[in-house]
Amino acid sequence: MKKALSVVILLVLILSVFSSCENKTEPSLTNCGVMHEEKFGGIYINISIDDFNSLGFEYGDSVDISFSNGKTLTDIPYYSGYYVDMGETLLVAYPGYPYIKACVNYGDDLWITDGLDENCTADVKLNESGKYVKIQNARNIKYSDDQGDQSDEVFGNFRAVSAGDLKDNILYRSASPCDNEHNRAAVVDRLIEKAGVNFVLNLSDNEDDMEELISMSDYNSPYYLSLYEKGKVAALGMSANFKSDDFNEKLAKGLTEAAKNDGPYLVHCVEGKDRTGYVMMILEALAGASYDEIIDDYMLTYENYYGITQTSDIDRYETIKEKNIDIMIAYVTGNDQNVDYRTADLSQYAADFLVKIGMTNEDIETLQNKLTK
Repeated sequence: MKKALSVVILLVLILSVFSSCENKTEPSLTNCGVMHEEKFGGIYINISIDDFNSLGFEYGDSVDISFSNGKTLTDIPYYSGYYVDMGETLLVAYPGYPYIKACVNYGDDLWITDGLDENCTADVKLNESGKYVKIQNARNIKYSDDQGDQSDEVFGNFRAVSAGDLKDNILYRSASPCDNEHNRAAVVDRLIEKAGVNFVLNLSDNEDDMEELISMSDYNSPYYLSLYEKGKVAALGMSANFKSDDFNEKLAKGLTEAAKNDGPYLVHCVEGKDRTGYVMMILEALAGASYDEIIDDYMLTYENYYGITQTSDIDRYETIKEKNIDIMIAYVTGNDQNVDYRTADLSQYAADFLVKIGMTNEDIETLQNKLTK
């Protein structure tokens, strides 16, 4: 009798485990609304990052996305940042975004290429759990919006660039002095006033964005406002896709306007990192900077924000350099495999590139003369 009872109990336990496995469901999201993320390009799927993660999705997962218009994205990584190479697709939960977003990193706008509209919906399903988790862990870097004991310059990612033949204190770069998303605007505003900045290339905000920022209750950038009201801010509102025609047209327009104004000049986006790093690379090259000087300036941003240096974290340092600034330089030099841009005349490549995107030789020469000794 006892033996029979033990067998029954064992069978019950087995069935219980089997039932539990059968009832376990993989995370999924169905029939969720979408909207166009216009600034950088892509598709917002209208669920917050926290709510999406609460469904069971984890950073580093592989996911499939199906849109109600028939378009699909298969086996794309879900990351907390833009950890794919340029031109690759991902689902990203970037800190500060109101929703998760499907997009192409530095590439075409999926909203447009996949023909979506506001009536479409999206389904997201798990393809493979943890497939890309190693990349997520390697490239997941964060910074604090609390200044702590950092200097104003480090916290604001603010500096005068001295590469090549640049004049002293003629060209500055920084985090945004007008957008306080990362609690840095007022700090940077004080720094640019002290530096006597006279003209600004604002890569992240257009005129409408500027008016909205100025109207916010936490706007506290009086010097920047004075420049804006005097017409000394080129509000370009550029996406992150530096290969796009729109980006290049706006860049040519902004630099042409800069050539018509005197310095000191400031270049900024929100963090003063990617868009700013790209534009600064071109201006530094135009001023005769070497490859190493351009790399050093670009990577100083990652030291300011994340403490990443060649000595502190060589693997991350080299990955960021190769995936970001090296690709930017290669693009401006025409992706010519026969060119060693580490020793090439980057000044001539920069000038030729600016002509290609719409600047006149006269304006390029004027800007070059205003920047260099």
